[in-house]
Amino acid sequence: MINQHSENLLKTQLEKLPGEGYIFSWFDWFCLWYPPGWLILFNRHWQHYHTDPDGWNWLEYGLFLIPGGFYLALLSRWLRLGFRSPRKEVGEFDPKYQQAFRSEVLSPIVKYYFRGELQQVENSPPTGPLIVAMNHAGMCFPWDFLTLGYLLSEAKGWVVQPVASPVLFEHPWVIWWLPPKWSQVLGGVRAEFNDFESAIAQGKILLYAPEGIRGPAKGWRKRYQLEKFDVSFMKLSDRYHIPILPVVCIGSEFLHPWAVNFTKLQQLVKLPFLPFSPLMLVLLLFPSMGIWAMRTRLRYFIQPLEPAGLDTDSNKGRAVVYQQAQKLREKLQLQINQFLGKS
Repeated sequence: MINQHSENLLKTQLEKLPGEGYIFSWFDWFCLWYPPGWLILFNRHWQHYHTDPDGWNWLEYGLFLIPGGFYLALLSRWLRLGFRSPRKEVGEFDPKYQQAFRSEVLSPIVKYYFRGELQQVENSPPTGPLIVAMNHAGMCFPWDFLTLGYLLSEAKGWVVQPVASPVLFEHPWVIWWLPPKWSQVLGGVRAEFNDFESAIAQGKILLYAPEGIRGPAKGWRKRYQLEKFDVSFMKLSDRYHIPILPVVCIGSEFLHPWAVNFTKLQQLVKLPFLPFSPLMLVLLLFPSMGIWAMRTRLRYFIQPLEPAGLDTDSNKGRAVVYQQAQKLREKLQLQINQFLGKS
């Protein structure tokens, strides 16, 4: 999956990092090649930079790699922790760790597995603050977001923070898979109005999905159809005079192809979506593959900047906000259809 060029690239990047960076062993390269190993790599990288007494250990990592072994690893860790869950620590955004993770782990995955491409970069402003609004699909771990954040950081030197569902911060499955504060330290902003507004007020560059959870939950059949846009990002754009940079992503639908969402079961386990597809048979044997996705080509087309300028103090402000959001949705839908060669 990851060719020899990625290894050379990663070694070059490691030499440029300050301090003692994470050096890949043969086992780490094996984890990049073997899908159930991606979760191991994420946790090992975290443990290199952080003390994590509640994290996975070597025995449990080995169990990840065999069919059904994840369940034994889970039992082992639960017993080791004294019949309790990992501690739910609250972490703060650490740009240095984000840079290390991006350079040491994301780089080969984005460039040689997801083959990320950033096009029409001339439409982007020189700097922030900014709301980067992107269509969202795939019904899997948000690789379309992570890839775009990486590409924007590489092309523009930006520190990009994604707005993510609260589930990615606090759901028991995520807390057992990954370190409890992993999402926050990497820059995740909870998709709740107060947290979103606070980040906007601080002038950050935020990566946002206007479709909300409706995007990935729409499934394979509606993969190219944009769902209704939320209006909160339009309101905050005007309130703080933050422009919106629309981005069209093509290829994210193949991260988890042929998937459908079972709404009732998804609500029962309190997940934002629960995809079912032929891949789920493999995931039942290797639950650690929950952060993995199919190989695809992720192409991002940056659209012209949408300046802030809405008068929300008027009586018609709320109606105008909604119309503005849906107008942007229609523009992006037209672009998606054009990129796909549809009329």
